Amino acid sequence: MIRRIEQTTSTNDDARSPEYRHGDIVWAERQTAGRGQRGHTWTSTSESITFSLVLEPTFLPIAEQFLLSEVVTLALTDCLAGFGIDTRIKWTNDIYFGDRKMVGMLIEHTCSGTTLQRTIAGIGINVNQKEFDPSLPNPVSMAQAAGRTFDRTEVLESFRRHCMARYAQLERGDRESLQREFRQRMYGLGERRPFRLPDGTGFEAVIEGVRPTGELLLRHDDGSLHGYLFREVEFVIKNRDKSLLLPK
Repeated sequence: MIRRIEQTTSTNDDARSPEYRHGDIVWAERQTAGRGQRGHTWTSTSESITFSLVLEPTFLPIAEQFLLSEVVTLALTDCLAGFGIDTRIKWTNDIYFGDRKMVGMLIEHTCSGTTLQRTIAGIGINVNQKEFDPSLPNPVSMAQAAGRTFDRTEVLESFRRHCMARYAQLERGDRESLQREFRQRMYGLGERRPFRLPDGTGFEAVIEGVRPTGELLLRHDDGSLHGYLFREVEFVIKNRDKSLLLPK
């Protein structure tokens, strides 16, 4: 079920209602308190899609929760590829077209004992925007990337199909394929990139992948390999020229 509403505070909050079950989506035209990663907000417009997907992964141990990020981000890249847009997954779960952010996501879990009980993936996709708030550092929309506009309902239904297929892959126990494909689609894989620690210290390192538990693997200049959990390190994305070359 996809339920479309005009306005709410946060679709992630709405999706906590027991009326929504596995595979259901809450889609709001406007969120007044949409949440993003690291305490950021997500701005919704009539040209974007802001929604929350409900999953009930009761078979999955808490320690393997990062697999759900892999499921949803791979589904997003599958969906966008179906519309002719080649994207990459910026750890942990943003979707980038080149060096620009097309999709943001916040995943929240509830647990029961040693396993997950309910997962809510709050997602914002830039679909048809041509202009953005100038305070945003590097946004891009599907329309800008592809040079045409899209039917938002079609995009959302496509994502849901791809996500259920990826989720079925996880249910079958095909963890290795999910992890391998996630690594292959990582933004900046094999590249030397700038990062920042929580205390503000900057450094550069080569992205080598991600552990099954979700740590980002970085090769430092001294040759050492370190794994960083979310909030232990942050990408430094340099502001780019606001112009974007569209496909001919």
